[in-house]
Order: sequence, then C-alpha cells, then structure tokens
Amino acid sequence: MSVYTYENWPNQFPTFDEQDETKGALKALEWAYNHYGDSLIYASSFGIEGIVLIDLISKVKKDAHIVFLDTGVHFKETYEVIEAIKERFPDLRIQMKKPNLSLKEQAEKHGDELWKTEPNLCCQIRKIIPLKESLAPYDAWISGLRREQSESRSKTEFFNKDEKFKKIKVCPLIHWSWKEIWRYVYKHNLPYNKLHDQGYPSIGCEPCTLPAYNMEDLRSGRWAGTKKVECGLHES
Repeated sequence: MSVYTYENWPNQFPTFDEQDETKGALKALEWAYNHYGDSLIYASSFGIEGIVLIDLISKVKKDAHIVFLDTGVHFKETYEVIEAIKERFPDLRIQMKKPNLSLKEQAEKHGDELWKTEPNLCCQIRKIIPLKESLAPYDAWISGLRREQSESRSKTEFFNKDEKFKKIKVCPLIHWSWKEIWRYVYKHNLPYNKLHDQGYPSIGCEPCTLPAYNMEDLRSGRWAGTKKVECGLHES
C-alpha cells in the first residue's frame, strides 16, 4: 500500500467514530502511526490540548517524535511544563527547535521587539520557518486543532491537506470540547501549564499573549488589540 502524502492525496481517508470514548482521536492516531510510522511528527505548543494529545500519543507510540518551536520568548511556565512532560513520558523524543536567528540577531536586522512592529514577520522567522524545517523529513504532522476553537478551524477534518507545508496534517481532537479537554487532564492527573489557571486558555509567546478577555473566544488573548488571530502555522 502506498503512503498517503500531500502529492499522493487519496480520494478518501478512513473515518472514525466521534461517539467513542476519545471521540475518534485514539483511533485516528492508531491509524496514522500504523500508516506513517516514523514519518509522522507532532508539533506541540504544550498547551492544554497538547497535553491531552501527548497522553493519547504515548498509548500508541511511546517514543513518538515531538517538536516544540522554541522561539526564545515563551513563558517560563511553558518550559516548566515541558520538563514535567519529559519526566512523565521519558521515552518521547522531544526536539526544542530554535529559529536560525537569535533574538539579538533578529533585533540587529529588523529592530527591537519585532513582535510589536511586524508581528507577522516575527512569526515567520521564529515559528513558520522553523516548523517548515522540522517537517521537511516527514510525510505528515499532528496538530491539536479543535473545531470549537475558532471559525477558521471549524471545518478541520481528522486528515487535512496542508497547503502551507505540503504535508498531511492529522488533527485527532477536532470533536473535543474545552470541557472534555479539561475533564481528560483531571481524570489522568496530567501536568499542565499553570497559566491556564490564570485566565490564559491559549498560550503562545509571552509578549503576544494576554489572558482571554472573552471566554466565548478562547484565543481572544492572542495578539490582543490587533487584527492578527493566527501565527500562520495553520493558514493556507
């Protein structure tokens, strides 16, 4: 059987029962790892959805590849939860992917605090290019997108043709609600970023993340006061 890739997009991927215990997530991961093996990587921000995914992934492939885009401007709490996850799941292969430009080099080339003056360029340098480099050897990648998160994510499927990175994007949590995510974390006593307890449902880089001002929009604290709503990783 040929591997389903961006270039070899199938007419139809398998479907999974969204009514089962994990709303299809575990079955989707089992199929994905059986199909792609070591050509599948999880790009995690180590937010609350990421913690659920890591636990589910560990049940399927305990030595899975995970990449974290280490922009250099994350909250200390984010690094703390990564260390807690490494301790909880010691077999995972976690890569801390840094941008090609250090913060000092970026400031010298583009000016101080680029995230304020040109946030899209900052995301391009510190997130999009590093992810593209990280995904290059792989056929597919896993993301924690949920349909409930935003209008732009409401049509996400378990398997998606990623036009930006020319890969298959696997999204096992599409049917999960915010409450179900938390219920799973508490049930399994999983470590998580403590900023979630301080009004941060969505956590990105420290300079660009505030507590959510609208809990109907869990990403309302990201790039608050601007028209920017996505870093660009999940845009075509």
